[in-house]
Amino acid sequence: MMNEKLRFTCDILPSHQQIACCNSYCGIPHQGKNVLIYSNKETQQKPLLLTGHHGDISAMTFGKRSSPIILCSASSDYIIIWDIEACQKRTEGGKLAAGTVIGTLLGNVVHLSFCSSDKRVAVCSGTTIYVLSAKKQEVICTLKGHLGPLTSAEFCPWNTNILVSTSEDRTFKVWDLRTGAVFYQSFVLGGSPLLSMLFLEKEQYLLTGSTDGQVWCFSFDDDHKCHLVKKMDLQKMEKRHQRRQETLGHQRGVAEQSVVNEVEISKPVIQMASCGSFAEIYFGQVIDNSWFCIGSSDGLYVVELATSELLTVLYFKDNPTLSITMAGSWSICAQSAKSMVFLLSSLFTPCVVLLEFCLSSLNRTGEAGGGFSVFPSSPPLLESPLNAELKRKEPSHPKKKGGIKEKPLVFHSKVKSSGYTTSPRMTMFSPQTNAQKKTSPKKSIKHLGLLQSNYPEDSAAPTEPRINLNIASKHVLCLQYSGDGKKILCGLGDRSVLLYNSCLTGSPTAYIGHDKPVSSVSWSLCRQWWLSAAEDLSLRIWTNSSSEPAIIMGDTMFSKPIRGAQFYYLDKFLLLTSGPSVYLYLYSMDLTRDDIKRYKQRSVVKLASCLTPSASDITALSAVNDFLSYIVLVSCSDRTIQVLDMNKGVVGSVLPDAHSRAIHCIKQNKGSTFTSQAPESYNLFLTSALTDGVKLWDLRTMRCVRRYENHVNLCHPCSSAFSPCGRFIASGSEDKCAYVYDIRGSTYLHKLQRHSDTVLSVAFNPATPELLTGTLDGKLRLYQSNTGSHLSHDTSAAVHCVSNVTA
Repeated sequence: MMNEKLRFTCDILPSHQQIACCNSYCGIPHQGKNVLIYSNKETQQKPLLLTGHHGDISAMTFGKRSSPIILCSASSDYIIIWDIEACQKRTEGGKLAAGTVIGTLLGNVVHLSFCSSDKRVAVCSGTTIYVLSAKKQEVICTLKGHLGPLTSAEFCPWNTNILVSTSEDRTFKVWDLRTGAVFYQSFVLGGSPLLSMLFLEKEQYLLTGSTDGQVWCFSFDDDHKCHLVKKMDLQKMEKRHQRRQETLGHQRGVAEQSVVNEVEISKPVIQMASCGSFAEIYFGQVIDNSWFCIGSSDGLYVVELATSELLTVLYFKDNPTLSITMAGSWSICAQSAKSMVFLLSSLFTPCVVLLEFCLSSLNRTGEAGGGFSVFPSSPPLLESPLNAELKRKEPSHPKKKGGIKEKPLVFHSKVKSSGYTTSPRMTMFSPQTNAQKKTSPKKSIKHLGLLQSNYPEDSAAPTEPRINLNIASKHVLCLQYSGDGKKILCGLGDRSVLLYNSCLTGSPTAYIGHDKPVSSVSWSLCRQWWLSAAEDLSLRIWTNSSSEPAIIMGDTMFSKPIRGAQFYYLDKFLLLTSGPSVYLYLYSMDLTRDDIKRYKQRSVVKLASCLTPSASDITALSAVNDFLSYIVLVSCSDRTIQVLDMNKGVVGSVLPDAHSRAIHCIKQNKGSTFTSQAPESYNLFLTSALTDGVKLWDLRTMRCVRRYENHVNLCHPCSSAFSPCGRFIASGSEDKCAYVYDIRGSTYLHKLQRHSDTVLSVAFNPATPELLTGTLDGKLRLYQSNTGSHLSHDTSAAVHCVSNVTA
């Protein structure tokens, strides 16, 4: 994958000097005071010799423009600009190459950089930055303010009046070159000096790296205020990448694996460079995810910015043909859309090599085997657990030949009250004198409430607070809207479940019966009943018309708490998890009650299948109920994500080390009956874990495609949710805020503040752009979109959508 094109032995050790490389040429120090210019394409040609410095050259860099190609070299005596093509013509004419001196006696220069127009040069010397003119000997401005020696300085590519500098004082500063003032000064980022930085113009991000392998990504807004987007650790990313490669090797039957270094070495971020982007299509839109590469002491690391994961690692030790084993300095340049060139110096030997890397060799296939889809591609197998049916036994009475048939003494099932407790009737009979005959034979239409005929797909995220409601003094552990968006279930830490109208008006209906906090609630697709599961090892199915549960599953049925429960396969099954097992139950609802034998449950529950994917306890569960799907996603305490194929009753795939902690929330993009999305978008799901943010996964490729980590989640299991349109992700946070992310970006869109405590639960209304949040101290806040939405009294839209989806 890496090809060595040139090797040059220097007279002195250039291990920590800034060396230069561009698309066409590379600059190598020679005899301390001179520079050799080699052609990247024809390395066998005689190099161009540049002489003019009296002191040893300490830094050099090429300009940003492709024509003319200029080089800036610096020593303690001169800063010289060289026009490479003009110097070649002078050399061909028998003259010495000559440059333009733009600065003198600026000290020990450690870093040089051009602006995007090549008109100005930033020179780092000690704690001072000199901004020089590239045309003549002129100091435009002098910038001072760092407490430690400077390590790098770069011009902002989309605003050349902005300069950013890094220093050994572990901070970076954003300078205004028009006034010489500091726009922004960062906090102390870590315990090691900052070495390098990189601007990503398309995303308008600023990346900076340190000597201990830490990389910080900041958003660079128009107000020049930098907000931390994510932080990456090179060593941790490397370990995760190695574990994934080992897992892939075991799945492919590869016996030999790469040996992990027993002794950890430091991985300084010596140089960073952008190496293009790739396009993926989600929700009918093309999303570009950028890559960037990190040149470190032991090799090249290619990182995907969206997921903060390594795509590949190119170690020097794995390429025995290379003349270098440890790098001291890097210069990286994108030669074309398919390849990159690197000029690097050896850390321990006086050697400089030119390498070429082919970007097309990067493998972007699935990380854990073949992909899956939530949509079934074939009918269920004959022996599939999904074909199980519940057969109820009819009571059989033996027939007697002849004689008189036995009849019950009482011919009714209800015992009429004796009337002793009722008040005596005072009025006997009152005739109705003003009765009017109905003129229209039409039946009265009963309005079931306001529903939205279509979810506005282009609406803004719901960020306008409308209602703040204090419902209890206990935690709001889970929230879920009904499929029509008119009802909301709130599972609380005081062992009760509250049923609200979606507008949160009126008194809620309370359902009591659990002995411990309610961990999950779920509506049925028909919206006639719903279930609740709690830490008391029980599950109950309720109806809106009764305060008593129609089905109670508990006692000795489960040995561990139920971590997830829901209706599955168009309400045919009850899907739940307890301990390391996933249970699939058939059920039959019988809502009739015998007033005499009220204790007897007439509803029937039967176990259809039990699957134990691993020995680790399952921590979260997700499956689609709105349409037929064989896929069930579970997360385990060993930090894995397992894809279960319920059609075959097997584990389809395993994603190891999905998070650094056990996953406490897993949600699929299920959309809603009021909106439609691209079929591919339903294969997305997200996971949440403590200290590790929210990750967006693609079921088709079985890999992480996005990562969101602006919210704070350190100790409480804060949940996350997809919006019905699939464009937004909401997440709870421990900083008394809720965060709304754009699924196409990595930083948050909105930060919903003014909550009274940690936001534990979030839920989107499936029928209208609304977001409901629940806090640790038992309060609900309802947010709506600031763009108006048209409501309809017709409820047929939801009914028709359900039939179309399930057909």
